[in-house]
Amino acid sequence: MCIRDRLTAISNSSIFISDGAMGTNLQSRGLEAGGCPESFNLLHPDIVSNIAKSFFDAGSQMVLSNTFGANRFMLKKYGYGNKVSEFNSLAIKNASIHKPDNGFVLGAIGPTGEILQSNGGLIEDAEVLDVFTEQTSELYNAGADGIIIETMISTEEACLAIKATKATSNLPIFTTMMFSKGPRGWFTMMGDTPSKAILQLENAGADVVGANCGNGIIAMTELAQLIRDSTQQHTLIHSNAGIPSIRKNELIYPESPQYMAKGFLKMKNIGINILGGCCGTTPNHINFLSKELKI
Repeated sequence: MCIRDRLTAISNSSIFISDGAMGTNLQSRGLEAGGCPESFNLLHPDIVSNIAKSFFDAGSQMVLSNTFGANRFMLKKYGYGNKVSEFNSLAIKNASIHKPDNGFVLGAIGPTGEILQSNGGLIEDAEVLDVFTEQTSELYNAGADGIIIETMISTEEACLAIKATKATSNLPIFTTMMFSKGPRGWFTMMGDTPSKAILQLENAGADVVGANCGNGIIAMTELAQLIRDSTQQHTLIHSNAGIPSIRKNELIYPESPQYMAKGFLKMKNIGINILGGCCGTTPNHINFLSKELKI
């Protein structure tokens, strides 16, 4: 399937099913608190590939690679600053081993963890662009079917990642921001409303726009409506399985597959094109979702 046909496949579907959380599923398989998730691509490749397989088996039509923090800035904090190429390449390989013929693997890109000068920070925008260019190039060369820029709190940073992707590949670009609701409504941490953020992402060249993380299914359903009203493009929502709490030193996400599926059905009726999970969501959540939506 050629690159642009991948977007056509999404357009031709009444709904497209994404995957669930990588980080929390790695934690349940031995990732220690404060550990480097991306190191599992090298040290425990079977765990990473089996997580991808479990989501494909559950009904996911696309899965995200284990590369959320596989940029130079983030990896340096763990002592892996020289592993950008290796970790990104291995992640695509690990996620693709069990990919079905009609499945997609998206190269995942998260924030750099730095504050841009354009956001009042110390890191030059050009340096962040260079960091994203390095990562997107590696993901493209490794065979990613698309790039997903996710959990962004700065629209400016997200747009730099989009720019880097467009400079290094012709892959479809999926971009999701993280929003929180306060007394004045929904905003990113940097103060952008959903409508403003979505417009900026579209102008930068994103093919699919939306939101992920930070909220349970009820809040994300409300946010989904705002996003759907803000754009004519394809939209994506990855919802947390609720807001976690700690019980007996264990992080618990409260929302069951059955509970979340009701919200996902509302999002489908709103017109969201791609649905999936973020923190706390498991293959069971995706399996129940795909069955509920009769995918």
